[in-house]
Amino acid sequence: MIQKENLIKKNETIESDYINITKNSYDIKTILLHKIENEMSLPIINLNSNEKLKLSFDDISDNLSNLYLTIEHYNSDWKKSNLLKSEFIEGFEKDEIINYEYSFNTLKNYIHYEYIFPSENLKPIISGNYKMKIFDLNGDTIFSKKFMILDNKVKIDVNIKKATLSQDRKIKHEIDFIINHPNLNITDPFSQVRIVIKQNNKEDNAIRNLIPMYVRNNSLIYDYNEENTFFGNNEFRYFDIKSLRYFSEKIEDIKRDSSDYLVTLFTERKRSFDNYSIEPDINGQFYIKSQEARNSEIEAEYVNVLFKLNSDFIANSQVYIIGEFNNWSADDEYLLEYDFKQNIYNKKICFKQGYYNYHYAIKDTSLKHLDVASIEGTYYQTRNNYEIYVYFKDFNDRYEKLIGYTKELSKELF
Repeated sequence: MIQKENLIKKNETIESDYINITKNSYDIKTILLHKIENEMSLPIINLNSNEKLKLSFDDISDNLSNLYLTIEHYNSDWKKSNLLKSEFIEGFEKDEIINYEYSFNTLKNYIHYEYIFPSENLKPIISGNYKMKIFDLNGDTIFSKKFMILDNKVKIDVNIKKATLSQDRKIKHEIDFIINHPNLNITDPFSQVRIVIKQNNKEDNAIRNLIPMYVRNNSLIYDYNEENTFFGNNEFRYFDIKSLRYFSEKIEDIKRDSSDYLVTLFTERKRSFDNYSIEPDINGQFYIKSQEARNSEIEAEYVNVLFKLNSDFIANSQVYIIGEFNNWSADDEYLLEYDFKQNIYNKKICFKQGYYNYHYAIKDTSLKHLDVASIEGTYYQTRNNYEIYVYFKDFNDRYEKLIGYTKELSKELF
């Protein structure tokens, strides 16, 4: 890694749900935020620990820039906390991202940036939800990324099972759990405690604001029949572009010209009426890897991947590719187009070499979340990760603390 000279730019910023994409000047790809020792981990570390997060991303515009980072504190609903920065930051309010490398021996040039957090200059001093905000010399936000600081005070016992209600038993998971808090005084659990349950770390279908069904001694019991259920959906589809020298299982063709690669996947179909089939997956995540590279972070190629879904046209709806790679969001970059002559949805999307899980999803204005089941199917046997977050706000507190977290896998519920 090397340091860079000051470069001044003027940019125009466009806001989106997860990333603020800066027009013309930047083209940010492959944003990763995880524990430094585990690329597949969620960005959550313990308060006042030695644990570190690693932020990395690429700018394929290949323009070197002065970039900076700050953090912002949020409550459980991702509304900004009413705190001064000095109340949750130790050190400076911002820090410069000085570590970068140019891509090496790739068709498409890019600059790879990295930042290790917390740093000597910027540390969080309270628990809760946070966002890292990356901005340029003009103060224009380029993107933000969520992470969490945990101050563990409780123990969470989880039981994942087939849904209790008969109409849901074949298609949904039920998440029952108990919060044990022997060392924490909770006088009013109905107002002081906030719960968030996520499936594969997705925000759009997260369950929020459940209150305990029973309160016993130092235990809060959440044992519902319907309010705590998720559609199981289906195991994830995948494609493997770790090597561009041979066709992996899902690849129909690979073409290369002087400036780009095009990887064409086999035409796919809906799975909503199939029987459940066990498929190995990584629950919507991805990782970067080039089999021919010594350092995949700067030697992996960026390639265009062509998706094709055989389907009748779905009226009044839009079809997207979603996964951890795009924060499960309905971004225009991942919106499929319909070809009425071939009766397929298709889209060419840029990815860095690696291994990717994904689903097709429908955006319907009548639903608050993206509809995966209509294309992918939904089955109780599907293996998903479930994350439970416990927040606490005492009567005199001005923000919500993250006091509990657990991650559990729905094992084979046959």
